[in-house]
Amino acid sequence: MTGPDPSHGPSHPSTARTSGSEGSHRAPPRLTVAVPLYNEAQVVPELVARLAAVLDRLEGGPHEMLFVDDGSSDGTLDALREAQGRDARVVIVSLSRNFGHQAAITAALDHARGDAVVVMDGDLQDRPEAIPDLVRHFREGADVVYARRTRRKEPLWLRACYWTFYRLLARMSNVRLPVDAGDFSLLSRRVVDTLKRAPERHRYLRGLRTWTGFRQVGIDVERDERAAGRSKYTFTKLLRLAFDGIFSFSIVPLRAAALVGALAVAASSAFALYALWAKLVLDRSPQGFTALILVITFMSGVNLLFLGVIGEYVGRVYEEVKGRPMYVVAAVERRDG
Repeated sequence: MTGPDPSHGPSHPSTARTSGSEGSHRAPPRLTVAVPLYNEAQVVPELVARLAAVLDRLEGGPHEMLFVDDGSSDGTLDALREAQGRDARVVIVSLSRNFGHQAAITAALDHARGDAVVVMDGDLQDRPEAIPDLVRHFREGADVVYARRTRRKEPLWLRACYWTFYRLLARMSNVRLPVDAGDFSLLSRRVVDTLKRAPERHRYLRGLRTWTGFRQVGIDVERDERAAGRSKYTFTKLLRLAFDGIFSFSIVPLRAAALVGALAVAASSAFALYALWAKLVLDRSPQGFTALILVITFMSGVNLLFLGVIGEYVGRVYEEVKGRPMYVVAAVERRDG
């Protein structure tokens, strides 16, 4: 099942615009498949073989498979070099250490040469065989074609967390973000060039590609199980990515602090009026030492919670101001030099 995402329907001003050579039907593109890898040596042979089979069937070209080794320690780089010896379309970008998944995708986009770039994970949960469908929508005029994940194979509790997060972020964000859409997507060259000009370090690329505008289409793609090994996205890393999405695309947490403060002022004012009425009319003072301690403790916790929220925003500003590069490249290896 394929089709435009409702959040990018005809009412969205950017969906109907194409310009000049970006007409309603494009020529077959030179495609770059950009894949970040971290300790995926077991998956590399099958991944390269399946990608090569897909690219062999695509029109246009010459295509390339660009792999970013994000500081792997298990032989991933050696496996990529072996694959490059068999297929000249393999391009290897080695980072000097592990910088993280979003930084590795950013490095891939920075080094991609294609007219269009397909971003996908390297664990084969994103099906290479879905790439022709992405390309078809690109040739029909879409600048972003993203995969909506269906029939996920993760545990129930994790699927529930994903489902809740995507919908919560969509409600909180100041950009209309599609739900259930991961990093698996095709980006036109002008979208890639726009993303390369975005300087922020705490990147949530799923949101940034939506922020760029242009015509965006979502298609349903079934999410497979991992081909081998274990996920490198621990619960802590998933939580950090969720925070990056929320704090990069929403100021609702800051507004929530103001709302809670206003409610606290209203409640305390109402209780003060009640206490005054009880003293003057009923000739008694309200009792409640235990209630007082609970209220003080609760409000102290609320204060600390929102201080933490403000600290998240301030910390991200601090990281941006330092201006350090998002990643450091150790080597770029191409068969054509």
